[in-house]
Amino acid sequence: QVQLVESGGGLVQAGGSLRLSCAASGSIFSANTLGWYRQGPGNQRELVTTITTGGMTNYADSVEGRFTISRGNIKNSVSLQMNRLKPEDTAVYYCRAVIMGIEYWGKGTLVTVSS
Repeated sequence: QVQLVESGGGLVQAGGSLRLSCAASGSIFSANTLGWYRQGPGNQRELVTTITTGGMTNYADSVEGRFTISRGNIKNSVSLQMNRLKPEDTAVYYCRAVIMGIEYWGKGTLVTVSS
C-alpha cells in the first residue's frame, strides 16, 4: 500500500523560508507526477506546484518565483523550497503522487507564516 509522508512544516516569520519534504513508500513504480497542494483556513484545497518524471514543473501564480519543487534522489520523493513566505501562504500543505494512474495523498503538514 502506497503511503506518502510529509515533513518540514512549522512556524516562520514573513519573509522567511521553509523546506517541505515528502516520501512515498510502498510502490515499485515511479510516480508520473509529484506535487504539492495546500488548503488555507476557510479555503478549498489548491494546487501549489507539480513536477513530472521528465522534470517539467508547473506553479501557481501566487508562488511563482518564490517556491521551487524538486524531485529527490530517492524514488518517489519530492521537496518544496519555500522562500519569501507571506502570511497568506499559511495552510496545510499536502503531497500528492500519481502512480500508475492512481493518485495518493499525504496527511499534510502545517505551515504557519506570522506577520
